Amino acid sequence: MKNIRVLIIDDSALVRKLLTEILSSDPQIEVIGSAPDPIIAVRKIQTLKPDVITLDIEMPKMDGLTFLGKLMKMNPMPVLMFSSLTQQGAEATMKALSLGAIDFVTKPKIKLSENMDDLRSEITAKVKAAATAKLKKAIAPALMVPPKYGVDEVLAISKTTPVRDGEKVLVIGASTGGTVAIEQILNKLPGDAPPTLIVQHMPPLFTRSFAQRINELTEMEVAEAKDGDRLRQGTALIAPGGQHMILNKGPKGNYVTVKDGPPVNRHKPSVDVLFRSAANTLGKNAIGIILTGMGDDGAKGLKEMKNAGAFTIAQDEDTCVVFGMPKVAIEMGGVEKILPLGSIARFVMGMTKPE
Repeated sequence: MKNIRVLIIDDSALVRKLLTEILSSDPQIEVIGSAPDPIIAVRKIQTLKPDVITLDIEMPKMDGLTFLGKLMKMNPMPVLMFSSLTQQGAEATMKALSLGAIDFVTKPKIKLSENMDDLRSEITAKVKAAATAKLKKAIAPALMVPPKYGVDEVLAISKTTPVRDGEKVLVIGASTGGTVAIEQILNKLPGDAPPTLIVQHMPPLFTRSFAQRINELTEMEVAEAKDGDRLRQGTALIAPGGQHMILNKGPKGNYVTVKDGPPVNRHKPSVDVLFRSAANTLGKNAIGIILTGMGDDGAKGLKEMKNAGAFTIAQDEDTCVVFGMPKVAIEMGGVEKILPLGSIARFVMGMTKPE
């Protein structure tokens, strides 16, 4: 395989230097150049023809969002955003993803040089994911991220108590490309859709901005989940960044617990944690949906849901930005139906509407 050619666009010389060092440490990645602003970047894109661009949001002469919008209209290519871990940065990042950016990496609050090891694993994996994004025949074994902890560290599996026919609950998991995929599904669900729980791999602040953005675009009520929130028809709860979301059953109905814990499959929130809790709690009254994303988070949990009687769905390869999580779930035998993104909402509503 040829090296992935990366162009770094950032107004900070220190960031350009550190990103070059981080990316160049991976033998599959080659940094072919850098630019301090979008104006210079345009010329370098034309001459160097990179496979992937890393792009800072805040830059002189032209901000990253304006540049991204122009780039995606004139010369679309995989872009990985570099964002500040602030509310303003989160809102800008949500906009960048809607404009076509593949994914993002957040800048640590303390010195970048003190977080090289943490950044290296995340950035190199996301650059590789971006390089294969939307390619029809792309297979990316290198995208598989070795787990730090398994789901057992957060939630034990239990035998599902037989449940009567009741209200269905949708549980959805996604990673790279998931913000757009989730938006497209929720946009097609009616205001009285079944209760919906979502894990999208994101850090704190970003999930709140994501929920607020989706809430303005859909008939459903969408919010970042809080500990103790009850499941209600027409409401979608998004797991908060930095915490796991667990589905529970109580005397007054289903509710969620939001709790800290170790990262599962390197993610917090983890899709596997949510899916296992659905398997433990709901059995056949759950519908599990695994969407685009790199790695394997959610594959094991989806198989557990299927074993407990739930109906399980995976997004198909053609419509995935990165066919990682669905691919592993399919290979593990945890998927009953493979569907293109545009058909998932209609199929689910066909399953849940009264006879």
